[in-house]
Amino acid sequence: MTKLTGTYRTVSKPSEEILFKEKKSKFFAQAIPISNEIEVKPIIESLKKKHYNAGHVCYAWQLGPENIRYRTNDDGEPNNSAGLPIYGQIQAYEITNVLITVTRVFGGTKLGVGGLISAYRTAAQMALEAAVIKAKIITLKFKLVFGYEDMDKVMRIIKQQQFKILKQELELRCQLVISVRKSEAETINKYFESLHKVKINAIEN
Repeated sequence: MTKLTGTYRTVSKPSEEILFKEKKSKFFAQAIPISNEIEVKPIIESLKKKHYNAGHVCYAWQLGPENIRYRTNDDGEPNNSAGLPIYGQIQAYEITNVLITVTRVFGGTKLGVGGLISAYRTAAQMALEAAVIKAKIITLKFKLVFGYEDMDKVMRIIKQQQFKILKQELELRCQLVISVRKSEAETINKYFESLHKVKINAIEN
């Protein structure tokens, strides 16, 4: 994504389901934000129940502002005639952490591979045109471990630097998990360098 600004683009919420028609076939398309691959299967299953007369529920998804992962699925359509054209629109709009689904109800006329590619691409594009796309900040997680006597100082730094607290355990040995902008991650140690008893460890997202 945009490494200089430390941001990436994604859809802010599920778009309205749009309808594209081609030779009496109906293509229902939607763009949906996701943060994990395990979210995909339930969405696809719900679409198959909703459009019980559909022959194909095709899709593509991409995850990660960095270390990109993606998958395409033709769901019985000719190879690369559905999933890849859908994924092409994800690339064209330069977005990630998104699932685009296109559900086809057959209208009785075969479209041919070229027609299918065009139809799935157009439906995916229409879904993204209907979506709200916004930039999000890339963040990293850190675990802070410190004594209760340093609590006030640690909290003051967190507030000053506008770090986000994700989890906290405040006992004799306090533990905080904080979210930090990637652009500030390399310098996080300097914020706490005067507090020698504070231990800082990066956490895999």
